[in-house]
Amino acid sequence: MAQATYHYSELRLEPGLPVKIKDTSVPVRQILGRNPGPMTGPGTNSYLVGENELVLIDPGPVDQAQLESFQAALGEIPLRYILVTHTHRDHSPGAMALAEATGAELVGVKAPDALGQDHSFVPAGLWQGGEVIELDGFSIELIATPGHVSNHICYLLREDKLLFTGDHILQGTTPVILPPDGDMADYLNSLEILLNLDLRFLAPGHGVLMDEPKQEIKKLIAHRLKRERKIVDCMSKLGAATLDEIVRPVYDDIPEHLIPWAKKTLLAHLYKLSKEKRAQESGEIWSLLN
Repeated sequence: MAQATYHYSELRLEPGLPVKIKDTSVPVRQILGRNPGPMTGPGTNSYLVGENELVLIDPGPVDQAQLESFQAALGEIPLRYILVTHTHRDHSPGAMALAEATGAELVGVKAPDALGQDHSFVPAGLWQGGEVIELDGFSIELIATPGHVSNHICYLLREDKLLFTGDHILQGTTPVILPPDGDMADYLNSLEILLNLDLRFLAPGHGVLMDEPKQEIKKLIAHRLKRERKIVDCMSKLGAATLDEIVRPVYDDIPEHLIPWAKKTLLAHLYKLSKEKRAQESGEIWSLLN
């Protein structure tokens, strides 16, 4: 199959076409999904890692054409593992068909009992953060990163200090935190854990490779804390208020069609403030605590 090459600062991706990432000692190919949309951008990224034996990260939704693209990219090289960052429907449902076609082992954490989750994904065993998968010529470490959702895992290609971030860190945008399963406090804590890792690259679930990991992580933390301060300032002015009354002044920098998603992340912020005894909910009314 034809294969392009690009530098991480450039975007030259076509759905289904493996694109080799430069500057890594272990071969890594990015394969764009065929699911563009308002919440997925150009589509979900899958990553094929290795040379003599392979792993594939986040096969995306069920799609026969994409499955055939994966099989063409694999050729005769064995696929040992399919790694899933989390079980949202744009990341994991394609795993089962690919596993059946290749015999690869499924790695990840089973879906929580929450809306929008793919319960068809059944990992082989109880995987958790800190475990390391050893393969021919490379190793991948699982890093638990709850926040966006409770079962989110990032995968570290240790030889190249390259972190596959799923929806925990995105290129060009910030992930939605989805309560009650998603948790803002967990999300910020997970970012702090990643900030302490020695990283060279971030490979996101949507967008292109990022080569300044610490800067990107610090920017995300600063963004979330800035939004939190904006929430507190708004509630100080409004007094007791509903989500609908809070969301528009706090998210006055985003388009109207994203407001329903902003409300979810706003609620995650409010739950964090509530846990910290800085806010309280009564019915559908939120207020600050002195």
